[in-house]
Order: sequence, then C-alpha cells, then structure tokens
Amino acid sequence: MGDGVPPPGILHVDMDAFFASVEVLDDPSLAGLPVIVGGAGARGVVASCTYEARAFGVHSAMPSVRARQLCPQAIFLPGRHGRYAEISGQLHGILADITPMVEPIGLDEAFLNVAGAIRMLGHPEKIAYGLRDRVRTDLSLDCAVGIGRSKMIAKLASRAAKPRASRAGLVPGPGVVLIEPDVELAFLHGHKVEALWGVGPATAKRLHELGVRTVGDLAAVPGETLMRRLGKASGLHLSALAHGEDPSPVTPNRPAKSIGHEETFSHDLLDRAQLERHVLRMAESVATMLRGASTAARTITVKVKFSDLSLQTRSYTLSQAITTGGAIGQVAASLLAGIDPADGIRLLGVSASGLVEGGGDQLSFDLGDGRDVGTQSATSLEQSWHDATAAVDAIRDKFGRSAVGAASMVTEDGVQVPARRDAPWGPAR
Repeated sequence: MGDGVPPPGILHVDMDAFFASVEVLDDPSLAGLPVIVGGAGARGVVASCTYEARAFGVHSAMPSVRARQLCPQAIFLPGRHGRYAEISGQLHGILADITPMVEPIGLDEAFLNVAGAIRMLGHPEKIAYGLRDRVRTDLSLDCAVGIGRSKMIAKLASRAAKPRASRAGLVPGPGVVLIEPDVELAFLHGHKVEALWGVGPATAKRLHELGVRTVGDLAAVPGETLMRRLGKASGLHLSALAHGEDPSPVTPNRPAKSIGHEETFSHDLLDRAQLERHVLRMAESVATMLRGASTAARTITVKVKFSDLSLQTRSYTLSQAITTGGAIGQVAASLLAGIDPADGIRLLGVSASGLVEGGGDQLSFDLGDGRDVGTQSATSLEQSWHDATAAVDAIRDKFGRSAVGAASMVTEDGVQVPARRDAPWGPAR
C-alpha cells in the first residue's frame, strides 16, 4: 500500500460450524465425531455439521436423508436455538468492544467497519487476529476473519480463511485472510460465478448458457449483454460486482424486517381443525417474539407448502399494529381459511412484518373477499388480550417460558412455547 492510502477496513467474521461446534463445546464426548445439527427425519435438512461430517460430503442445507446416506454413522442433534442465541450474544459483545460499526448477519457472522478503530487498535489485520484470539479465549470456539475494501470481498476472504475437511483429516485454514486492493480482482475473478451475491440457481443457469463459469468470465461480458439476458437491474448489479464494485455499507443496528415461525410436519396435514390449532400456536409464538423485541406488526402472513412442494402465501396489512397472540391468531386463522388443504400441507408458517416500535389498538377489518375475522374484530381481541398478555409475560419472566401459555401450546409434556427457530430444519422423525 502506498503512503497515505488507508488499508482495507471491512471485516467479515464467520464462526466455524457454529451450531455443531456449540454442541461439541457443551458435550466434549462429541469431539472428533461427525455431528449434524438439523432435522433427522425424512423431511429434515442439515443446519450445521462438524468438519468430521463434512469430510463425507455433508454440508448445510443438504437433505438429511442424503446426509445419512453419505455418513451413516453421523450423530443427529435437533438443535438448541436458545443456546446458540446465548453464545451469539457473547460474540456480538466482543465485536462491539472493537467498533460500534457492526452489522449482524444471523447468529454466527457479522460485518465490521474498523476504519475508525485503526488509530487506536492498529492495522485491520492486527485487529482481525486479536478478535480471533479473543473469540477462542472467551468462547472456546473458532472463527474465520476476512478483510477487504468491500463487504463482498471480505466475505469471500473469510471463506478462504476457513479450514477444509478431507478424508485424511482437517486441513487448517489461515484463520485470517487480507485482500489488498492490488490483488483484489485477481482474487475475485478466480471464484465461481455462484460466489457472487444475487447468483442463485436460475441466474447461474442463464450465465452458464453464455459460457460464464467464473467471475472473471462474467467481467468480460459486456454490460449490455447482461442486461438483455438478466434484466437491467440484475445485469447492472452483477456487472458491478464482477468488477469489484460493491458500495453497500456496513449498516449497524439493522432492524429486523419480519419475525416468524414455521414448521415442516412429519406427514402431510389435511384436517382444517388441526391446521388451525397449529396456526394459532405459531401466532402465539410470533406474538411473544414481537413483544420481546418491543415491536408490533401491521402485516400478518401465512405460508403454506403443499405435498408437491408448491408454495402459497396469503397476507393482510392492517391500518395499525398489533402485538397479542389473540389478534395475530385471528388474522392468521382467517388467512388460513382461504387455503384449500386437500392436496396435503407439509409446511405451515406465520410471520409478522411491517414492524414498528411498541404497539397499537387495531381497527376492525375484513379480508376483502367476503370473509371477516370472526365474531370478534382484531380491535377487540387486541384490547381485551392486552392486560392478560402483560400478565402472561410477567409470569414467564419470573418462572420461565413454559410456565403459562395458550391452550394451543399444551402438549403431553406441558406448555411448549416455540422459540423463533424451533423446528426450522424439519421434524426429528
């Protein structure tokens, strides 16, 4: 770097096999074994796995059936989102000690802009090594850190910093990778085009049809050709990324866009009454999470995946925001009533968006197609449940989440209040 030219100041921190590593941390007898966190059933997917499992070709988002074929000796664990969130909070506390410019990406990764910390803490590479050491010391976990001029380069660099799995054993990664501006394009152009943000399977297929396999290939394609092939917005976006142009800033304290809960069932559901019980239970869960985040929602969405894997969503936006399970459940149940379950439903979800701070009293409404929300409007439900909901929250704060809940949450094992990511990877059987 020349004199007066600031070093790359964006870091991407990515925990190594986070969920699986936390499980090994809490149960050392799992060390060295192929551990998979995810749904073990026929409809489950892999959320995380140790490098011992990766050596057999297992990776996240893989169907669990395929993972078991590749690694029959794998140990499947259902996951404990509350525990992962606890460790994630400690991680983000460490990051906040370095700079307030932290943009969390899920529980196990984040971007940092350390440009303002260089004078006090030193070169970004020094900051990265210190960060990695502190994570290992304080959390007994490992992470990879990438450093670049942009978020995209930093993320690719953190991937290059990670260890690699092989049948011969774990191949350690460097832990920290710095990409200087003068080698940035060479580094970037050597990646497969799928490494770029915005290149999913459909876009990759179109690019492959143009003979584009690497980012370097993409950079050689005229922008006009990409815009004709992919559309103006996507073409311009990918052309810029291929030339190393990623102006997206590190955005700290980015508010959540939605809060939701969804589950894949072990068998297709057709009974409306059973589906309504599930949707009311999920609505209670979403309401609990909304209040925990001191937010309320104006838009409620019900998501359904049928047995043929087709998706259907129905949403309704209210004039004011709601927070209680009664009101959210009333809207969600009405939306669900407009969906025909005759083909079998394998996944059901409820989500809340249009988030605002605090809450509000809701006006009565209908869904615009002849169906109203029932005998009580969302207004009266929100108002009538307000005091009761406050009492429920106070009881849970004192005695735990399972101390009290709606009837839809009662199981043979007592009250089960689903957390934000309970059962996200499919059923256990």
